[in-house]
Amino acid sequence: MLLKLSGEALAGDDKVGINPEIVRTIAQEVVRAHNQGAEIALVIGGGNIFRGSLGESLGMERSTGDYMGMLATVINALAMQDAIEKLGVQTRVMTAIEMKSVAEPYIRRKAIRHLEKRRIIILSAGTGNPFFTTDTAASLRAIEIGADILVKATKVDGVYDKDPEKHADAKRFTSISFMDVIQHQLRVMDLTAISLCMDNNMPIKVCNLFEPDAIIRVISGENIGTTIFHE
Repeated sequence: MLLKLSGEALAGDDKVGINPEIVRTIAQEVVRAHNQGAEIALVIGGGNIFRGSLGESLGMERSTGDYMGMLATVINALAMQDAIEKLGVQTRVMTAIEMKSVAEPYIRRKAIRHLEKRRIIILSAGTGNPFFTTDTAASLRAIEIGADILVKATKVDGVYDKDPEKHADAKRFTSISFMDVIQHQLRVMDLTAISLCMDNNMPIKVCNLFEPDAIIRVISGENIGTTIFHE
């Protein structure tokens, strides 16, 4: 399983920075799923620290802003690594941009080997290229390592036909096809990420990270959140 978390999830109500209590809570959920036998890879965004689009709005070159955002994901990955290892589970942080003093370079076969050795891997720095989101990185890595499912854990309990925070009559889907997500422009993940998963038959589960036992319920096959798949 590849679990995609937004950087904002690590900030909690603070919106920015890293909330240690939130990180500990997420780490506990991940470790519980790991102890149930799941092989887990994590991809964490960097929006709680810096977004490439923010840099662009400040007059930076988009590439520069995106590289800064990639480095932000490494900071989040190291925070999550520390929290998970304090719970007694081995991890490896792997980066798409080499920085050998803090993490391993991402190599697909090595990542798979870590999973086989019952280590949790945290894949950071996106794809290593500007103009690609961490959603796209999560889709790519899930396909590369042969994950059974990509789980996007958010603060919302699934995919809706419209924004549930703005519309009280918003309808939640229990399942939906990739093509419907694209045609209706539902803001689940960016179009590149959705297309990658569709082309490679990688199902996506969207669920609320902070629902009790959410990750364990997903790996147990419980029908929570929304499943995106081929019709």
